[in-house]
Formats: sequence, C-alpha cells, structure tokens
Amino acid sequence: MSDGDKRKLKLTRADLLRALPALAVLLVLLGGWLLYAGIQRLREDSQVVALQHARDDAATAISRLLQEDQRKLGTQLAAASVRNALAAGDLPMAAKAVAANWGGVQRSEVWPADLQGQYGALPAGGFGVLAVTEAALASGKPVARVIKSKGEQRLALAAPTTAKQGPAVVYVEMPAERLIAQVGTTSIPGSAYLALRQGASNLYERGDTELSNSAEALGTKVAGSDLRIAAAVPDPMEVPFGLPALASLVLGGLLLAGAAVLWLVVRPRLLGMERPSEDVGGTLAELQLSQPAPGVAEQAVREVVDTKAAAAPVAIDRGIFRAYDIRGVVGQTLDTGVAELIGQAIGSLMEAKGLDDIVIGRDGRLSGPELSAGLIAGLRKAGRNVIDIGMAPTPVVYFGSYHLRTGCCVAITGSHNPPEYNGFKIVVGAGTLAGPALTDLYARIAEDRLHTAKQLGGLSERDISEDYIERIAGDIQIGKRLKVVVDAGNGVAGVIGPRVLEAIGADVTPLFCDIDGTFPNHHPDPSDPRNLEALEQMVKRLDADLGIAFDGDGDRLGVITREGKNIFPDRLLMLFAADVLERNPGAMVIYDVKCTGRLPTHILRHGGSPLMWKTGHSLIKAKMRETGAELAGEMSGHFFFAERWFGFDDGIYAAARLLEILDATEHAPDLVFDALPDGVSTAEIKVDAPDGDPHAFVERFRTAASFEGARLSTIDGLRVDWPDGWGLVRASNTTPVLVMRFDADSNTAMARIQQAFREQLLAVQPDLALPF
Repeated sequence: MSDGDKRKLKLTRADLLRALPALAVLLVLLGGWLLYAGIQRLREDSQVVALQHARDDAATAISRLLQEDQRKLGTQLAAASVRNALAAGDLPMAAKAVAANWGGVQRSEVWPADLQGQYGALPAGGFGVLAVTEAALASGKPVARVIKSKGEQRLALAAPTTAKQGPAVVYVEMPAERLIAQVGTTSIPGSAYLALRQGASNLYERGDTELSNSAEALGTKVAGSDLRIAAAVPDPMEVPFGLPALASLVLGGLLLAGAAVLWLVVRPRLLGMERPSEDVGGTLAELQLSQPAPGVAEQAVREVVDTKAAAAPVAIDRGIFRAYDIRGVVGQTLDTGVAELIGQAIGSLMEAKGLDDIVIGRDGRLSGPELSAGLIAGLRKAGRNVIDIGMAPTPVVYFGSYHLRTGCCVAITGSHNPPEYNGFKIVVGAGTLAGPALTDLYARIAEDRLHTAKQLGGLSERDISEDYIERIAGDIQIGKRLKVVVDAGNGVAGVIGPRVLEAIGADVTPLFCDIDGTFPNHHPDPSDPRNLEALEQMVKRLDADLGIAFDGDGDRLGVITREGKNIFPDRLLMLFAADVLERNPGAMVIYDVKCTGRLPTHILRHGGSPLMWKTGHSLIKAKMRETGAELAGEMSGHFFFAERWFGFDDGIYAAARLLEILDATEHAPDLVFDALPDGVSTAEIKVDAPDGDPHAFVERFRTAASFEGARLSTIDGLRVDWPDGWGLVRASNTTPVLVMRFDADSNTAMARIQQAFREQLLAVQPDLALPF
C-alpha cells in the first residue's frame, strides 16, 4: 500500500471516530423516541378499549332500565282498574290508576289523542311533553324520552290507548336520575370523557369536557331510544413515521441495539488502530476562502429591512366590510395587499384573544390563490400559525376549525355572487365575525392597530376532505339506493359534494361538477329558479328520485323533485324540524324573516319552539349559540344543524340529512314533500335598490308605509302579516338589491298582498321597477 493510500485510510478512520459519537447519540434519541411513543400508544389503545367497555356497559344498563319502565307502563295499562276507568271515559281516574303501586311516578295523565288542551296550554305546558305524546301516537307504541319539567330532568313515558271517547294517550313522568347514574358510576380512564346525550344536549357528562366536541366518534346509541352515550379520549400520540405501536417498539429496540454496538464494539476497535501521524487539513488560504466575506450577513439583513420599510401603503374600502362577512370586487376593492391587511387584522384579534392557530381554505374562483397568499402572509406577520387546506367548500373550512381544534378559520369565497366577486367568511374563537366585529377589523387597519410578531407564524398544508367525508358517512347511511343528480354549478362543492352522497349510499349523477371559477353553465345560486332549469331537465331525463343543487361555496342547498317541483328551503326546514324534534322534544328551531308563516305552526305541532330571526348566516349562528337551538334555516338555503353536527351552515351535510329522512320512509320523495303544509308563495324577488343603497330605501319604506289590519315586524326590513298571508321587503347585505318575498293561503290573497305592497313601494319610489 502506498503512503498516499495509507494517508487516506488514516483520514477515514479519524473521520469515523469523530462521527461515531454523534451517530450513536442520534440512534439513541431516535430509538428512545420510538420506544416511548410505542409504549404510550399501547397505553392509549388500552384506555380506548377500557372506555368502550364502560360506554357499552352504560348503554346496556340504560336500555335495560328503559325497557323495564316501558314494560311496567304496559302492565299498568293492562290492569283492570285502568281498563275500567278508560271504558267509563273517566280519564283522571285512569291516570290515577296508572300511577297506583308504581314507585317514583311524579306525574300521570291521560289525554284525548287530539291533544287540544295541551296545545292550548303552550308554552306553559311544555313542548317536550307534546313531543313525547305525539311520537307515541305516531308510532303506535310506548316512547320514552328525557325532558325538562319543573326545572329538573325527568324521564317521560307515553303510550297510545283507547278510552270511551276514542283514541287517547297516557303520559307518565318519573325521575331521570336512575338513567344518569349509569353514566356516573361506571369506571372510565382518568383522561377520558363520557356523556349521556339526547340530540345535541348533554343530559350528564363527566371527565375532560374539552373533549366534548369530538365525543361522537366513539359514541353509541342506547338501544330502543333516542339516547346516546358519547365518549372520547385525548388525541393519541403520533407514532413516528406512522408506524403501529408494536412496530415502533421493535424498531426502537433495534436502533438502541445498533447504538450499543457502535459504542461498545466498533468504537473500541477504531481506538485500537494506529492513529494518523499527521493531521492533514486545508491551507490557510483555503480556510480564508471558506469564510463569508466580512459584513455580508449584516448587509443582507439591512437589505431585508430596507425592503420592508419601502413597502407602499395599501388603501382599503370600508364598504367591503358587510353585515356578516367581507366581500368586494377583485381588482377594484380587493387585491393581495388588502387581503394581507385583513389577515394581519384577524391575526391581531387572535393575538388579543390568545389564539394561535387558524385554518384557511378557498373556493374555486380564479382570484382565490392570490387572495389566499395575501391573507396567509398577513396572518403569519401577526405570528399566527396557518393550516392551509387549499381549495375546499366553506363548510369544510368550518369543519376544519373543529376537526383540527383551532377554533378559528377563514373561508375565502364569493359565495353565490358573480365571478368577479370574492370575500372572506371569518370565525375567531368559534364565533363567526359579524357587524361590530367586522367593523373592528376595519378600525384596526385604519388606525394602524395591527400586531406584528417578532417571528413569522408557521405554515402547513393539510387535506381534510377524507376526514369530512368519513365523519358524515360514519353517522349517516341509507338503505335505499336513492338516485340523485347533483348540480354544483361549477362551484367548489362539485368534487366533495357527490363523494359525500355516494359515501352514504346514494347513486349520484354529477352535473356541472367540474370546478370552474368563471361559472360557464349557470350562476351558482340555487335560490334563483332559473339556475335550476338544467337540473330539472336532467332529473326528468334520468328518472332520478331527486335533484340536489349547491351554491358556489357549498353552504346552501336547493332541491328539485322528480316532477320538477322546486322545494323551497322553508318547506325543507319543516322536514328537518320534524326529524330533529323526534329526538329533541321541546327544542328551539330558528328561521329567518323570509320563511313561510306555516313553518312556526308546523314546528309547534311537532313539539318544538319556533323563533323568527334576522337573515344572515353569522346572525343565525350567533342566535343559535345564544338560545341553544338545535336547528336553524334560512329561505336562502342555509341550514344549520347543532344536533349531530357542529351548528354551522352546510349544504352538503343538509343534503345527506335529507336523504337520511327520505330513506326512513316507505313513501316516494315526491309524496313526502307533497305531505308538507303548502300554499302560494314566491321565490326571493330581487329588485335593484334606488341609488344602490338598499338599507336607506328600507328605512324610508318602514317610516312611510302603512298597512291597516296587519301585524308589522321590523326584525329585519319590514314584514307585514295578515291572517291569510304576508309580505316582506328587506335590504340585502351582500349585493345592492332589495329582497322581497310573498306568501299566502290562496292566489286571491297573494294578489291582494302584492297589490298592497306595490302601492306602498311606489308611493315611496315611483320609478321602482317591480316585477309584480
């Protein structure tokens, strides 16, 4: 071997000796990490199993108690004293006999099946009582539910029967503590969460309540009832490289063994070899050349600072801050610079609230990528960590704020507006920003009250579409292979919307589901009947069961029947309300001022509590949180489910719930819709506002208009109700138009109401172009 070769060999051994400690430490750290993660994951898996056993034990025990109570009610009804009292038509005596020798009964009643007395006693009589009795009469069998009565939770039992007067229903109340105790006494892991739920209400919960929102994933139904046991454990530790727990343990052990071999076997052998006689290194000139030139780093920093200092100020139009979102025309009132300022203002608000992470998504408009880049830059400038989920419907963005536990999100969308529009729907701290909160964002920008962090916030990308689909399909499955045509209007729901409906079991035919921000086929607004013409034709051509339409960002729903009938959203809300109230007697259902007057009566008939409120997705969501409502809807097609979902407006999820309802009935969809209360009504009528200011006109109209013999409501615009119908004029908060709608019991009443409005409107603005 030549001297040169020996010299290279010596250098190689020396390099190995220098590198070996670092390599050994790396193997120890990585192996230890894998071992620790594997052990923790095994412990967490065992906690999940223990929690599932506790959940199942509680569900079984509650189901057994309910069955015992229902059997007891049947036994009492079969008693001679009860049968004799019913045969004699003595309902109070029958009620007393039902409670005889039945310990714990707090209330016992027998009523005629028409329940006229109970409806007349509302609201003092309680909506929950009526919901239970109506359910028993509808099903023809005993029904048990938990209700609130006299300020406490009680188990309500109802069963149909027959008295001398005709069909009747027996109603019994008893303490609910026996049911709740089954959840309270079962053993659960210390970090877990367990709850007894009915609808979206927690009847009882224990453990870590911060896990409440994710508890449905491990939930199970209580057999024979509408009760559920919800359960959750903290998010499991992520095992490196996505390995299973056992594989992580094995690999960790191998890496630690490798580190031991390096240190205990390889290193002594290298140390025992002949060390190099000379330390060969670079020359002084080579070392000097390898060093950075003096002042280069400092100069680079100065250049960055100077560049930032030279940034030109960005003008921002106050008019884009609307009533419940931010919206403007790209290239005129919206651009990348404006988006960055808005992002920094949102980040400043988050910083003030102690919130760090936010989900960002955008619809399919051509301006989406540039506005997204600006928004993200502003948020990061304020030190916020951004999770970019890319192109996604607005409800998927909302879902991301729950699924990823950020509590904050921004959907970049122009919704159903023309292609040149875009905007921002903003959630901070689980609340949608609206009104004064949006005005505050503008004030932060105008007054230069923007937080600039010392270090940029983080940025990561995440695709949550599969999580969204699995979350819905894990809760909703249909048995019938309903044939559905989905028209997304080339909006962003075109990809994931059909996939969700296919995942729950529907046979889906897509129509205009290619995402195209120019909307080449029709405007993505299902509230305009003209935009449903192609869907109507396709449903008839394919003989489909149903046509489903989404708007541009997927948070609104439109429905066309096989016969080509447009089912207005307020009638869809009747269907949703009846379904939700079956499981949540007495629940509040919110609807906006544009909905039919037949809706509150329908809600009452099904044991619910109706509440009319202002139009606007953020305003409705705020009212839901304030009142604890289980369901809400708008005439525009926004539906908000708090029962089994998260309470935000979601057209895709609403479509899945609709198919679930249609699947549960033996009737064809057209017959189900035909059975809903109906009359004569118009779609939304949009009229250009004088001087482009709808709010100013509506204020003038409210002051000047006079409608004799009618009841006026000024919650949102002016709604005028007569016994046989109503009319409405309100200002749109998204475009410069007046929104009108009319609803009546007959064509004669419709003509009279529209004529009354026409006279009053033209008295205020004679040149107003009215289409009626």
